[in-house]
Amino acid sequence: MVIIPAILRGDVYLVALNPTRGQEIRKTRPCLIVSPDELNAHLGTFIVAPLTTGGRAYPFRIPCTFEGKQGHIVPDQLRTVDRERLVKHLGALPESTLLEVLSVLQEMFAV
Repeated sequence: MVIIPAILRGDVYLVALNPTRGQEIRKTRPCLIVSPDELNAHLGTFIVAPLTTGGRAYPFRIPCTFEGKQGHIVPDQLRTVDRERLVKHLGALPESTLLEVLSVLQEMFAV
């Protein structure tokens, strides 16, 4: 029996994002799991925000350092991905960074 580890909000996974269309963020890259743990435990899909070392520093993109690289978390490119797209667990971001991302998402989706 294979035990699948829990996938938690705040974890960073290498995620295969291709195929993409138009201006969607491309390739296999680190992504932050932003979906709540309750959903992660019961669904086979996860909401992720890609990390990038390129692109512009828009006000809603959160600066971060991961694996020694400076970059941004890109909440404007949220994707729901199937478990099969998760290539490898890379670690987790500090709780303070996760809280900043969640705050930006709350602002983005305020009604």
